[in-house]
Amino acid sequence: MISRIDLRGDALPEGPALRDLLPRADFDVSAALEKVRPICEAVHHRGDAALIDYAEKFDGVRLDHVRVPAAAIERALAELDPAVRAALEESIRRARIVHREQRRTTHTTQVVPGGSVTEKWVPVDRVGLYAPGGRSVYPSSVIMNVVPAQEAGVQSIALASPAQASAFENDPAGGLPHPTILAACALLGIDEVYAAGGATAVAMFAYGTESCPPANMVTGPGNIWVAAAKRYFTGKIGIDSEAGPTEIAILADETADPVHVAADLISQAEHDPLAAAVLVTDSVTLADAVEKELQPQVAATKHIEDRITPALAGRQSAIVLVSGVDEGLRVVNAYGAEHLEIQTADAASVADRVTNAGAIFIGPWAPVSLGDYAAGSNHVLPTGGCACHSSGLSVQSFLRGIHIVDYTREALAEVAHHVVTLAEAEDLPAHGAAIKARFDWKVPSK
Repeated sequence: MISRIDLRGDALPEGPALRDLLPRADFDVSAALEKVRPICEAVHHRGDAALIDYAEKFDGVRLDHVRVPAAAIERALAELDPAVRAALEESIRRARIVHREQRRTTHTTQVVPGGSVTEKWVPVDRVGLYAPGGRSVYPSSVIMNVVPAQEAGVQSIALASPAQASAFENDPAGGLPHPTILAACALLGIDEVYAAGGATAVAMFAYGTESCPPANMVTGPGNIWVAAAKRYFTGKIGIDSEAGPTEIAILADETADPVHVAADLISQAEHDPLAAAVLVTDSVTLADAVEKELQPQVAATKHIEDRITPALAGRQSAIVLVSGVDEGLRVVNAYGAEHLEIQTADAASVADRVTNAGAIFIGPWAPVSLGDYAAGSNHVLPTGGCACHSSGLSVQSFLRGIHIVDYTREALAEVAHHVVTLAEAEDLPAHGAAIKARFDWKVPSK
């Protein structure tokens, strides 16, 4: 059901050579880019009409309008299962606690007497958030996108999610995002919602249409078409990341419970047939036990044939055997997992040595599923090894740092000769002249 990679014995290679030995899904955004290009341009030139046509083509429903009526959002909340509502409210509460602490404050640094640099943080004016709605429905992604944007102070927030063929019971016409998505929006106070999916949603936010004003930034997870559309609009809008298939890596030793490990691998595999489930361990006994445990747990769950089995059997998933925990750390740091669980002796100390991960989950009582819904952390995280240079979604994702330079005449005079010297060294004499002009072309010498 899941392959093995044996990295014991010989010394592990460094850098890219080690990464090349590790499992990873095929995810060719460049190839998808050419397919989304005409879709994006159709939205550019035809606006809502293109969105309506693509919803019929891709989602199987003919829309009357792209923007979701306020009454539908209110209805979704009114009809929401009370237990689901309570769970969403608790998830929102915890996410706010964590993200509120991430707020940045204006700070002034006095560089020299009379010379200061202030950094102020300004939220993005308008953001478009995306919540997937294909194989599964993700109200949790609504929370993970909306809460940090709100806590950052973004004033204009819109959300898009694919239209469903029949969103509500006794509503055969459909044409709305999933009602749980709409209910989550209602709980968060988001009333600007659009029935648009995949690349069309990104294009709608990037270009704007008759119904939807353009946004400065688009965030949110999605499939390869969403990732390709984000790449297509690089430079025109800000993005969080080109999110690929979800990943879990578990670094475990003989102290780990194979029942927990197997369950956590399966929990990520049920997202998508390209989802990656990787166990890194120095214990053959644990590896054998986990492999044995996978069989009955997979058989007892849902989505076996269409997601879990192909995900676990795919080239992106494996049990990686290493010589020890130190070697395991090198492997998981090279892999840079979206989600990394540490299930070893002294897990907190081991986790402290991790440098590349989207989020780290310590010990047996902090599974990835907790982070997906109710830890308070954000589950929109870098994938595909991007954790070596990128972070998960946060309040800071929606903020721009602006430096404010304030110097007196005396403070400028004190450093003017250095500025002129560097300008001339770079063969940019006009830069120096801009300084000299303020002192009747005479720069105080030191």
